Amino acid sequence: MIPHESDAKEDRASLKVWRSWQENLILIAIALCLAFLIRTFIAEPRYIPSDSMLPTLHTGDRLVIEKISYHFHPPITGDIIVFQPSAELQRRGYPKDQAFIKRVIGKSGEVISVAHGKVYLNGQPLTEDYIAEPPNQPYRPVKVPEDEFFVMGDNRNDSNDSRYWGFLPRKNIIGRATFRFWPLDRIGFI
Repeated sequence: MIPHESDAKEDRASLKVWRSWQENLILIAIALCLAFLIRTFIAEPRYIPSDSMLPTLHTGDRLVIEKISYHFHPPITGDIIVFQPSAELQRRGYPKDQAFIKRVIGKSGEVISVAHGKVYLNGQPLTEDYIAEPPNQPYRPVKVPEDEFFVMGDNRNDSNDSRYWGFLPRKNIIGRATFRFWPLDRIGFI
């Protein structure tokens, strides 16, 4: 074989290998960008670290949190939301990037109270078939301010919620819990 032919074949082979690597690197970069965009703007996985949402959510459950719907409408009573700690929680030592999960009980303008083992919304008792047990401490009536929410854990007597640290600003909401993907025996929509 002529030396030029051998060099040309090696060059073509090297070019082919380089193009293959280049294509793979581009695919990896695209996949990483898509994963970043999806997690930042559309949905992300979250882990439940405590018993504050029992019996609805258990410690160790893994959820999908969707982040789009609240750009079009506010949370509604009963939604399970994930949020960054309020200013009061941060003053109490919780880091700004720690996520909390609770159920929306009251929205702007609504009055919330707890009495006789029941939560009241605008003077009417809520039907709460999702709680672990009735709340054992009264809470005086409070009106939820503009652009804020009153949130509580489903495990009413073991939940660090709005009764203890106040209202949750809308701007702190990350998204809505929509789907449990772990453990497999409890997989499904929330």
